Amino acid sequence: MVEDIKKTQDIFEAVAAEKEGTEEKKVVEVAEADSKKKKKKLKRQILKGQAHIKCTYNNTMVMISDSNGAMLAWASSGLLGFKGAKKATPYAATQVVHDVTEKVKKYGVQELEVFVKGVGSGRESSIRSLANKGFNLIAIKDMTPIPHNGCRPKKPRRI
Repeated sequence: MVEDIKKTQDIFEAVAAEKEGTEEKKVVEVAEADSKKKKKKLKRQILKGQAHIKCTYNNTMVMISDSNGAMLAWASSGLLGFKGAKKATPYAATQVVHDVTEKVKKYGVQELEVFVKGVGSGRESSIRSLANKGFNLIAIKDMTPIPHNGCRPKKPRRI
């Protein structure tokens, strides 16, 4: 009878040892998984991109995307702290381009197709500052919407 009790105790000890071993293995596996998660995600390198510049009477916005249209960085003169009529100035447009180029440096963009929309005063200055920042401008296209005789005008007022 004593022998039977010793055998059952040995079995319980063996089972307990196996459980402890599996817990240690689980801890090791979790630690390995955590170390795998900590790897840095590599930034994709893009050589050719698109710059979309929207210059209105009130603001200037510049967006840079890859050739498929996925946004890389953007900025506007309102975002940089310009207020009121100062947002639409050529100086504000150059500052916006400077901010966007700082954000895009990590992607390695070298060539840009420029699409300009709007009639604001920051059009030319933003294109010039893109060229001065070291980008090769492949094409400059004006995308300003022009009405082809547009909507029907309102009826004249009768006074």
